[in-house]
Amino acid sequence: MAADLFAPVQLGDLTLSNRMVMAPMTRNRAGADGVVPPLMATYYQQRASAGLIVTESAPVSAQAIGYPFTPGIFTDAQAASWLTLTDAVHSAGGRIFAQLQHCGRISHPSLQPDATPPVAPSALRPAGQAVTYSGMQDFVTPRALETHEVRDIVAQFRHGAEMARRAGFDGVEVHGANGYIIDQFLRDGSNRRGDAYGGSVENRMRLLNEVLEAVCEVWPAARVGLRLTPENAFNGMSDSDPQGHFEYFVGQLNPRGLAYLHVLEGDMLTRAGTVDYRALRTKFDGPYIANNGYDLDRARAALRDGAADLIAFGTPFLANPDLVRRYRENLPLNEADSTTFYGGGEAGYTDYPTYRSAYVAAA
Repeated sequence: MAADLFAPVQLGDLTLSNRMVMAPMTRNRAGADGVVPPLMATYYQQRASAGLIVTESAPVSAQAIGYPFTPGIFTDAQAASWLTLTDAVHSAGGRIFAQLQHCGRISHPSLQPDATPPVAPSALRPAGQAVTYSGMQDFVTPRALETHEVRDIVAQFRHGAEMARRAGFDGVEVHGANGYIIDQFLRDGSNRRGDAYGGSVENRMRLLNEVLEAVCEVWPAARVGLRLTPENAFNGMSDSDPQGHFEYFVGQLNPRGLAYLHVLEGDMLTRAGTVDYRALRTKFDGPYIANNGYDLDRARAALRDGAADLIAFGTPFLANPDLVRRYRENLPLNEADSTTFYGGGEAGYTDYPTYRSAYVAAA
């Protein structure tokens, strides 16, 4: 029997109300100190009908920050502000995981402690520009981490996981995607190291393995998810053999008993790609969340064909707080205003109407 997008599903020891996941989407509406404002709690609470919410990326340290006004998860004040948000989501019947992030080279000295260069596996400057408090600035050449410093990155993820427990989350998602530090180690286009963290696929996966081990000492593995992007070119990323390399990475995850594997299928901007994601999915024994441009029809087809267990939706959830109901009842969708995606206040954030209020307003 084909999986029903709207039926409850078990994710480890959690029962989700449906198979629709709200994808992590950076919105840049936190304070400059990384504290979550009440407006963010409203935004997530409005979307609590999703089977699972994965938060926007939360930097696990001051060094991990790569963008202005992103909510951190490394100070007491940040954890306390997230607790208000998770309480709001839980009061509406939702489930929510925190996405733990370290941006690595996708940062800028102006965002770093003491204005130091960002760190990375190798001293390779990515093409493009960083978003800073004073506007767009060219990426700089990062500083390659010394071998002994890699343990500091692991410790930062562990600390973020501890803060997420204090903040009342249901679990955490390790951000191993989108050109950030774990992805930078995984892919050979950004990792040119000659030590135990570079070269072979086994070595390039070492940081991810150590991070997962540390996070799973804080959380049960069944409450820890992982996000990967095998061929996303965002942030100047590339790999010589994404199919082979990521089939190896994914296959190595099975003994861990993770909550899920969350995969962005193809490139996030063009949605093009050459990886056989069905083959990749077969390498992982646990729940698989498919992501990248899914609509209702494509989501149902993926579940029917066994290509995924859950489906992550991004922009549709951004513009439709009641997306679950709209999809279930085949109701029209609000259109997203891309000019309000990043930064700002309520406009384009918490003011998207539910279907009933839209209907009443139109009448």
